[in-house]
Amino acid sequence: MSKIILASNSPRRKQIMSKTGLEFEVIPSNYEEKRDTDSFSYEIVEDLATQKALDVVKRVDNNKVVIGADTVVVLDDKILGKPKDKADAFNMLKSLSGRTHFVVTSICGINTKTNRAALLSTTSYVRFKELSDELIHHYIDNYDPLDKAGSYGIQELPPNFLDKYEGSFENIVGLDPEAVKSVIRQLENHQ
Repeated sequence: MSKIILASNSPRRKQIMSKTGLEFEVIPSNYEEKRDTDSFSYEIVEDLATQKALDVVKRVDNNKVVIGADTVVVLDDKILGKPKDKADAFNMLKSLSGRTHFVVTSICGINTKTNRAALLSTTSYVRFKELSDELIHHYIDNYDPLDKAGSYGIQELPPNFLDKYEGSFENIVGLDPEAVKSVIRQLENHQ
């Protein structure tokens, strides 16, 4: 089996990868995330995951599988990225209040020996309760929403925030372990 490289510095992704039982090392991608539009498409998220993986592929030798990932929060077909500041975080959380949105994580795996790539996107659905301004401010002041897409981390939400979710919980956090294993299987089966 090829050595697995996670092209991400996210502590949450590292933690999820650790639970897969796969041996891996972390080489963070230096790819500068840029989107021309806030309109959602799977192609945009898959391209970002691919660019992150490609950035690391250039820096490693053969016989590696590089895993790049990108996660977006989507409401009304609009991508909610990481907030610029606390006011932006407040506005995002207010827009998610009482509504269902979805979270997409795209994973791109590249086998450096065969130059084969595999892409897989996972979608989960999240519904927040009606959130008071006070509750939103409490979350922003006591957690760190500024480094998270959509201004929240589902794993740290106070109990009165979340109504329900459907799909993979880990996908909402930032990396679905079953999707990672599936991508690696696709790449390993074509050596």
